[in-house]
Amino acid sequence: MSHRIVFVEDDPELAGLISDFLSRHDLDVQIEPRGDTALATILAAKPDLVLLDIMLPGKDGLSVCRELRPQFNGPIVMLTSLDSDMNQILGLELGANDYILKTTPPPVLLARLRAQLRDYRPSAPAEAAAPAPCKGTMQKLLFGQLAIDPVSRDVMLDDELITLSTADFDLLWLLASHAGEILSRETLLKALRGVSYDGLDRSVDVAISRLRKKLGDNPTEPFRIKTVRNKGYLFSPSGW
Repeated sequence: MSHRIVFVEDDPELAGLISDFLSRHDLDVQIEPRGDTALATILAAKPDLVLLDIMLPGKDGLSVCRELRPQFNGPIVMLTSLDSDMNQILGLELGANDYILKTTPPPVLLARLRAQLRDYRPSAPAEAAAPAPCKGTMQKLLFGQLAIDPVSRDVMLDDELITLSTADFDLLWLLASHAGEILSRETLLKALRGVSYDGLDRSVDVAISRLRKKLGDNPTEPFRIKTVRNKGYLFSPSGW
């Protein structure tokens, strides 16, 4: 099955080269050269994945990612020449699923895009979309002023609707379904992405940090989603 990708890149030569390579491997690529028109293009095209440069005319890719994430549940992959830990962390914090350098060989880029597309199930019903350890728990979860509805996938906190991406909701649901239990990074990665923890992958930590921010947790001394040193994370049922 062919997947549709919107590639936001202002370098026409690079955009053409990458688009041609991906197209030869059953990926339908639409190129968008500007950051300030990217959001409208992506929402109109309804792609399966967005490949996004950072340095763009009109609006930078990080700003596009921040504005796009609440409206787009598919994978967002940053493709950039900026080899900076800060840019990588910021991109992931803003909702990107992966951060790839432009120097990455095309076959490796293709493999990583395919991995993201494999993990993304746009038409899966709510129950199937829930992480494996939580499949049997489909009732609304209530903790103080926090309500999590797995059917509508709505999250209410202090009578306000909290906007979460698909990945953020799945992480919250997994943690809340095991309230009071410590879940290791290995458990979280295995349940959410189907991969093993290699001791270096920081995507869980970044996702937890992003979720804490959206849920009003204290970033310095979190009391809602706690860090248990050398063990993992714990959702506190009394923190809401």
